[in-house]
Amino acid sequence: MDILIATRNPGKFKEISSMLAETGARFLSPADLGITEDFDETNGETYEDNALGKARFYGKRAKDMIVVADDSGLIVEALKGELGVQTRRWGAGEKATDEEWLDFFMNRMKGEEERSAGFVCAAAIRFPSGMEEVFTKQTPGEILREIKAAIKPGIPLSSVFLPEGYDKVYASMTNEEKNKLSHRGKAFAEVLNYLKNHPND
Repeated sequence: MDILIATRNPGKFKEISSMLAETGARFLSPADLGITEDFDETNGETYEDNALGKARFYGKRAKDMIVVADDSGLIVEALKGELGVQTRRWGAGEKATDEEWLDFFMNRMKGEEERSAGFVCAAAIRFPSGMEEVFTKQTPGEILREIKAAIKPGIPLSSVFLPEGYDKVYASMTNEEKNKLSHRGKAFAEVLNYLKNHPND
């Protein structure tokens, strides 16, 4: 079984591949299929809009393949309405390096006493038949005042986000630890369960 993971983000591709490894599938990226077009995420008003939009967009270009896609973002209490579905495009912008983006974010958070935040992820799956589903999960936590772990490619916020009830940031966790509690891990656990229960789709 081949599954197209609809992302060009190396950090996300690695995480999602690990989360769905139990399927035994071969995971491919748009680049592996020679797909050079990108889905325009700026039109989506919700995480679900963007996740399903990506799955449909790449599904049309990867015929006869299962496609999974996600959209995620950070909601910061002190910055209401500033990130959300625009998280990576916010601040320093999506063309900034991970280090540049995180530096802008941390400077913006300086002096903010309210540090509570939450990650949201909508994970979509689309079958060649056109059947599709989307699952949305959240993980609450807080933004620390210092970077606590090396920045992982494509997911810089993992170095400063401390999940509620834990004593280490996402980036300091093993893949197994993070996948059990993260917003993306919980959403793709639903995708994995759906794949198991709909083998003929």
